[in-house]
Amino acid sequence: MLEEPKPYDTLTDYVTGNDVPNIGAEENRQRVERFLVETKGYSRDDIEVNVDITFAIGDEELRSNVDLVVSVHGKRSMVIKCVPGSLVSRQRETLAAARLLDSYQIPFSVVTDAKDADLLDTVTGQVLDQGMDTIPSKEEIIQRMKEMQVQSFPEERLEREKIIFRSYDEMNINVQRKLTSK
Repeated sequence: MLEEPKPYDTLTDYVTGNDVPNIGAEENRQRVERFLVETKGYSRDDIEVNVDITFAIGDEELRSNVDLVVSVHGKRSMVIKCVPGSLVSRQRETLAAARLLDSYQIPFSVVTDAKDADLLDTVTGQVLDQGMDTIPSKEEIIQRMKEMQVQSFPEERLEREKIIFRSYDEMNINVQRKLTSK
């Protein structure tokens, strides 16, 4: 017997204008999108929503997505994971996404519940600062990106990073891609 998906309300995504299911941390993500545009100076065009991430682990292909990716001057610079609870419990997943999503490590990773945030250096994994105000503005990102060189993720650690991302990703229950019944 197939299980029917639970009914859900929808919201209009602030960045894309598309209707999205109001499940999991969606309301938090909407607040973060609005914060990035109205407070931090990004345009809607600077923000990608539900960015596809696909990679192989052995014979298995993993397909998932990343909540938000912010770019400046066409260069991805920040990955943002919107969560409904503990920030620290999702830091490692967010770092893995920022390390695997592109051909280089996207320099900044953010985990947020739209009230608080952890800003991380993707390359070192270190927490740089905490609080919503520490999420870099567009101008701050532009300046920081001028001062750094992006780095690829070390090949010898790539498979392990994929496994880490997959392990955390499997725990994501209330996400759009899992709405359909099996």
